[in-house]
Amino acid sequence: MSGSLAISVNDVGKRFRRYRERPTSIKERIIKWRIHAEEFWALRDVSVDIPEGRTLGKIVAGILRPSEGQVITHGRIASLLALGAGFHAELTGRENVYLNASILGLSRQQIDRLYDDIVAFAELEDFMDTQVKFYSSGMYVRLGFAIAVHVDPAILLVDEVLAVGDIAFQRKCLDKVEAFQQEGRTIVFVTHAPDLVLRVCDEAIMLEHGQLKARGKPEDVVRDFRLVMAKKDLAYGWDQGTKEIEIVSAEVFGPDGSARDWFAPGDEMIIQMDLKASVPVDNPVVSFAIHDDQNQLVYGTNTDWRGHRWARFDGKQRVAFILKSLPFLEGRYYVTFGVHSRDSTRVYHLQEQRYSFAMVRGEENPGRVFIPVECRVERL
Repeated sequence: MSGSLAISVNDVGKRFRRYRERPTSIKERIIKWRIHAEEFWALRDVSVDIPEGRTLGKIVAGILRPSEGQVITHGRIASLLALGAGFHAELTGRENVYLNASILGLSRQQIDRLYDDIVAFAELEDFMDTQVKFYSSGMYVRLGFAIAVHVDPAILLVDEVLAVGDIAFQRKCLDKVEAFQQEGRTIVFVTHAPDLVLRVCDEAIMLEHGQLKARGKPEDVVRDFRLVMAKKDLAYGWDQGTKEIEIVSAEVFGPDGSARDWFAPGDEMIIQMDLKASVPVDNPVVSFAIHDDQNQLVYGTNTDWRGHRWARFDGKQRVAFILKSLPFLEGRYYVTFGVHSRDSTRVYHLQEQRYSFAMVRGEENPGRVFIPVECRVERL
């Protein structure tokens, strides 16, 4: 991997004008000649340097100009950032190959040499003389990606349009991306799919509300991303494992057995899991962990530490952990449920941050934890 930069983004911001109302007639346009609009920053103060050979937007591709800051790129850029981008609807697939490739800097002779390979990769041999306005979204993606990867780009920009194609073609595209990685090309992969980030990228960046919030190893940034998204939709929590023992259900109750999504400091909480083994499993451990809204582990335990051990786990069983007095202060907390081997080398089932609960304000208590305290006073 070369140490030189492929992309340098310096304090980039992109501003749009967002209108709350639009005139619906010429009369309204004349009467309401001044329409109220507010600024919306899609990007703000984003700075990042991407070395050659790394796999990590439209502004980088040059489709949009930044409102502030600058983007410096080195080498030919091929991008697949929107369905039909760079295509003319009235032209055929064949004509669009020549148009698109020429925009990317290839000569007629170079395109002639690459044409058969592009068509073969796209698997659209029977449709190249059809106007692309009759193409499905999947056909657009096939042709666009085939052109992008055959023009010898130094930088490849790809976003979630790949999700439009069929599964077999998505796999084919990802194989091509991985081949580019091995060749030391730079790839910018824009997605909301954390599993693809873990598969494709060797570095990740997370933007939240247009600002850079995290950068680092993919597994670390994906964890931050899942935490942010889980606050809006708990389905973003991780669900993985061999499923030799499966968590069939996991719930959190109050002391009266009713489901609860809020507690007060000092309350009792019951964390309950129903588990089912598809095959007998020796020496499993059932566990849970609680994280705060900053993704910091605040507490965790398991059946092994609580003195319950299975020589062999089979069939269906229920495990309940009773937390006698919650020590947490006001805020939101996330529960991870898990079952794994005793040496932690094998994860049977992990549901990460799949449940959340709120701690409401209790008695006045400065500090980071709640401790039940009885105060006694006596005269001496």
